[in-house]
Amino acid sequence: MKILIVGAGAVGGYFGGRLLEKGGNVTFLVREKRKKQLERTGLVLKSIHGDVSMRPSLIQAGEQIEHYDVVLVSMKAYQLDGAIEDFRPYVGPNTLILPLLNGISHLNDLDEAFHEQNILGGLCFVESTLDYEGAIVQTSGIHNLVFGERSGKQTERIMKLMETFSGTKSNFILSENINQDMWHKYLFIATLAGVTTLFRSPIGPIRVDKYGAITVKDTLREVASLMNSVSAPLAENIVELNQDKLQSMEPKMKSSMLRDMEKGLSVEAEHFFGYLLAIAEEKGIAVPTLEKIYGNLRIYEEQ
Repeated sequence: MKILIVGAGAVGGYFGGRLLEKGGNVTFLVREKRKKQLERTGLVLKSIHGDVSMRPSLIQAGEQIEHYDVVLVSMKAYQLDGAIEDFRPYVGPNTLILPLLNGISHLNDLDEAFHEQNILGGLCFVESTLDYEGAIVQTSGIHNLVFGERSGKQTERIMKLMETFSGTKSNFILSENINQDMWHKYLFIATLAGVTTLFRSPIGPIRVDKYGAITVKDTLREVASLMNSVSAPLAENIVELNQDKLQSMEPKMKSSMLRDMEKGLSVEAEHFFGYLLAIAEEKGIAVPTLEKIYGNLRIYEEQ
């Protein structure tokens, strides 16, 4: 299958690089600055799972227009609108679009821009970043990309995609319930991102502080209550499982949103928390902790 990776950043570059490493038919759709950088350095992965350097196929928006079998989308949510227009010409009637953005609301944007039958569900767990030379540095044991049909069916096309994804040094996992998986990750990431950005701290010092620990529990409970109010497919014990997961994480673990704040970059406040606050207002649910988290992020962005 011909695969177009939209962007060659820390996530798309990593998983696209692993596919390219095993001989996949992969092209990266990139901006001019990143294209020049990759032409100079190549696509470099520095990973505990093995380093590799490659010379990938690169295009910019409007170049070499053809339809791809798969378009993998992995930018920040605030970049999605522009990215949709960039990759729209490369989407044909049977193209599979696989988004790896956190949250849920981007599915509505993609469904409106394309036919909903083109849109798969997807998420990833990977700790990666770009270094100052543009290399992708991946540092944790977990490097999973999870995908599936939003209908939950094991279709011919999804099995073909699984075959295309197999045999890499990273984990491509076919889910039978990708909708639930996406909501579960949203619950976890909203909690982790919320508390680490609020306290400007890794998770360790937060959870050992009396009031930090209370904030973690309140955030998790409030997010879960909002998701339940819209009948999100949450497992009955998901709050407890996330509490255990947050307790077992490395003390130095930071959310990617906090890392972006530390670099002075934009954050996905609206995509993560504005969406949840809109549910709270519609349903009349009190979420004082989420209001503080959202206010903190809005003030950061204003500054």
